[in-house]
Amino acid sequence: MRVIVEIAGYVLLLQGVGGLVNTLFGWWQWAEGLLLVNRLPFLSGYEIFSAIVIGVLGFAMIAAAESRKKAG
Repeated sequence: MRVIVEIAGYVLLLQGVGGLVNTLFGWWQWAEGLLLVNRLPFLSGYEIFSAIVIGVLGFAMIAAAESRKKAG
């Protein structure tokens, strides 16, 4: 279970960073459809904030998986 949480955390962290970079600079136009921020219609207009939240959530999931590894 720890490995799944860690992989999901890395995916969310990548989604957050990618969404933030794409929203701010528009560098990854080819990845427009792959980013979670652009796929959810209710996040329209809040792309920067939601990308930050997604990235922080991914970082928290990675930290939780690491603390579980050290405890177990």
